[in-house]
Amino acid sequence: MLAPEALSLEACYRVCRDVARLNSKTFHLSSLCLAPDKRRAVWAVYAFCRTADDIADSAMAAAERLRALDGCERALRAAYEGCAGQPTFVALADAVARYDIPLQPALDLLRGARMDVVARRYETHDELRDYCYLVASTVGLLVLPILGALTPEAAPYGVTLGYAMQMTNILRDVGEDARMGRVYLPADDVRRAGCSDEAIFAGRVDDAFVRLMRYQIERVRRLYAQAEPGVALLAPESRYAVRLALTLYRGILDRIEENGYDVFTRRAHVPLRAKMLTALTVRFAR
Repeated sequence: MLAPEALSLEACYRVCRDVARLNSKTFHLSSLCLAPDKRRAVWAVYAFCRTADDIADSAMAAAERLRALDGCERALRAAYEGCAGQPTFVALADAVARYDIPLQPALDLLRGARMDVVARRYETHDELRDYCYLVASTVGLLVLPILGALTPEAAPYGVTLGYAMQMTNILRDVGEDARMGRVYLPADDVRRAGCSDEAIFAGRVDDAFVRLMRYQIERVRRLYAQAEPGVALLAPESRYAVRLALTLYRGILDRIEENGYDVFTRRAHVPLRAKMLTALTVRFAR
């Protein structure tokens, strides 16, 4: 295998493409609807974000993960200075130069990854929203220059869409997170529904848990509704990809409901055939 520095820029972008394809089928499918240069740049951003997420979720000791995230930050800063070495950061450096992607959201995302290492409990939804901003809304701000915003007013919509998508991930992954000893759902919402962290760790899909999930799903649907008008503020050639991603992610909420809110033994996902049908529906929607 060639050393990272021997890889061509195209090969580095292919590494990022493979990261997106293997880790998020919905994201990858939506990205294919972008123009080639925009598509590659979005893959580079995704690969960077995935790198940080994988470090935060790794089996390494907390101190090692924090050191690895510090190393990730050094590689990030080097990429913004045009001195990248690893394939992901070589591609990211090119995307940054092409689209003037801001650094601060990437630094904020790393701050969110560090919060995952310490695995704190979020007492209120406001606290969880702040976390979602760091790990997901920042992604919206990173890709916005690539997608092309017609007005600065597009940014808050991107922040909201990232928030909605992260909350969708949280709801889909309740069981997976519980097995890792984590509960992201706000503690006050859990108590208000008559549920408990202990019940979530035990994987109980009882009336209280269903009540909790229904409340969260309706909240996230409102977020998608708030984010949707922002699609019209993007460059016309990017709108379809973003609208498709929004629609497919929102569809995960439907799957959770169809699975009887069992997020412990069943993973909610939109099957490929349904994705294709959705892609056609969104394409020809008026």
